[in-house]
Amino acid sequence: MAMGIAAALGVAFFLGRVRADPAASGTPPAVVTAVRDMARLDATSFHIEKVIEVSEAQSRLWGLVEAKDAILLVAVGDVVAGVDLGKLRDDDVTVDLATHTAHLRLPPAEVTSSTLDERATHVYSRSTDVLADRNEQLEGEARRQAEDQMRKAAIEAGILDRAQSSAERTLRALFRSLGYDHVELDWAERG
Repeated sequence: MAMGIAAALGVAFFLGRVRADPAASGTPPAVVTAVRDMARLDATSFHIEKVIEVSEAQSRLWGLVEAKDAILLVAVGDVVAGVDLGKLRDDDVTVDLATHTAHLRLPPAEVTSSTLDERATHVYSRSTDVLADRNEQLEGEARRQAEDQMRKAAIEAGILDRAQSSAERTLRALFRSLGYDHVELDWAERG
């Protein structure tokens, strides 16, 4: 959220400079450059808890015995989604001072980060059969799977739609506070 506020303030500063120039209309390159410098508008964060089970089957005694090394991980973390303003092109931002209109074509919302809370994430259980070798990389694999599954769960729960709506509200409010009565936002299709 702090990144979103910083981005809004940066856009306000640079757009305020453009608005003050009565000769400015069309596509002012200074606006696009300023927006690119901020790179990302984090708009929505989901806090997710997930239980991950990872196991490794091991064959022993020439395939006569199956042994298993398994871990059960309780993963807690955050998935953040927003808009990468660094993807804006020169022709994606236009302002018309005569009609007080701003038009932006924005890249689609995307997941910007998925991180585990190391203090809250913990191994609930670990079991290694007598004949199995303990795989020390199993916990790392469980953590990687947890991040991937949290990201997928957030997308299925609608984080991208919420991020787009939140970014839209923020950008509209910002442009209106700078004196643009008409704010038009178009979104590129998600890939």
